[in-house]
Amino acid sequence: MSTSATAAPESGPHDAPHGAYRVVDPTTNEVVREFPTATDADIENGLAGAHAAFRVWRAVPMGDRSALLHRVAALYAERIDELAVAVTREMGKPVREARGELKLVMSIFRYYADNGAEFLADTPLSPRGGGTAVVRKDPVGPVLGIMPWNYPHYQVARLVAPNLMAGNPLVIKHAPQCPETAAAIEELFRDAGSPEGLYTNVFATNVQAAAIIADPRVAGVSVTGSERAGAAVAEIAGRNLKKCVLELGGSDPFIVLKSADLPKAVKAAVAGRMGNAGQACNASKRIIVVGDNYEPFVEQFTAAMAALQPGDPTDPASGFGPMSSERAAEGLLEQVRDAVDQGAIVRTGGRRVDRPGSFVEATVLTDVGPGMRAYREELFGPVAVVHGVPDADAAVELANDSPFGLGGVVFGGDQSAAEEIADRLDTGMVWINSAQGSAADLPFGGTKRSGIGRELGSLGIEEFVNKKLIYTPAPR
Repeated sequence: MSTSATAAPESGPHDAPHGAYRVVDPTTNEVVREFPTATDADIENGLAGAHAAFRVWRAVPMGDRSALLHRVAALYAERIDELAVAVTREMGKPVREARGELKLVMSIFRYYADNGAEFLADTPLSPRGGGTAVVRKDPVGPVLGIMPWNYPHYQVARLVAPNLMAGNPLVIKHAPQCPETAAAIEELFRDAGSPEGLYTNVFATNVQAAAIIADPRVAGVSVTGSERAGAAVAEIAGRNLKKCVLELGGSDPFIVLKSADLPKAVKAAVAGRMGNAGQACNASKRIIVVGDNYEPFVEQFTAAMAALQPGDPTDPASGFGPMSSERAAEGLLEQVRDAVDQGAIVRTGGRRVDRPGSFVEATVLTDVGPGMRAYREELFGPVAVVHGVPDADAAVELANDSPFGLGGVVFGGDQSAAEEIADRLDTGMVWINSAQGSAADLPFGGTKRSGIGRELGSLGIEEFVNKKLIYTPAPR
């Protein structure tokens, strides 16, 4: 393996802690199970297998590729209960939400199984000089995926499904705190009849991951994680002339215009902020309320957040679960303390929950200013910041005053006015009159420090393909 890469992806708000692959139940903070990290021989075997699989899989007919994806979706449906419980045990997501994630995964595999061949079809051109020309989308080779813990099946699916249809094998380095899920996904592919080497899980260290990126058998890398992780991966990829896709952090605005239906906006803001205990890159983290709606919105939103009771994520009655780890909980509370020390107001929450585990109260902050960490940094947990602004122009200015540009929400009774505001946001995605979400057929990705490239939809299958021109001149 190449030794030219010396930097390793760093950990950050989206990433698992440094160290061994192990399951630590965040409801108790007890170590449940440990897995050995890969040896260099394991990594070499994985890369050799992926390289060999590429030579075969690139020639497999689209119908056979589609059939594999459908078998994977069917096995996800059969195993949904056991897979959901493992996610809850590893990172604390309520079982009902884990099941929802798995249903989305099934839809992604089926979407690309049903539409991938059409997306990859030749694109005919009309050369001005005559003749015929097409752009053919060829596979490029094995792709490394560096995956996060917060959506441990969904993030894998949105990389794997389109690339398998495109003809690219996958090597996956999952988050160290989700080894059960990582092993379960590999087993699922094996049971679906996936050829040897087509999907490979590696319990790699960060140093090994850097070497994998540099290896000439690897065509590209996709990472979902923090800015630091993305920058480290992009540096190694650039040094080795490799394509990379980066899905990084977000501090998404949720704009409430004067014409908004306030109760609906409050309900959507709570949903957009508190899914997965707020541990989502595209969660609504900065609520920006225009004009006289500010005080009534703060009152209603605070009451709704305060009513959410954290609890056992296996209990359907729990409002939300713990944060993914003790480190994540402490880091979030440090950001809250920094804001409060500089004059921010805690409308509700702001503390640890008095019970074992990594639980943080649902929190609402107001009066947050530019000098505070909570103004610039991503709050990756159950904490929302609410700002009041005088008009829509000020809302856009505040929304864009961020290093991030992942997504956003605009709520307003005037559809054309809401769309006009959406058009002015420096983000990769905007939802109107709805909390942000995800769907197999909608492209996902951001701008600025939120990343590079797109996943899902027809755009997601084009990131790791060679768009090859084939031109035949007109007869002379």
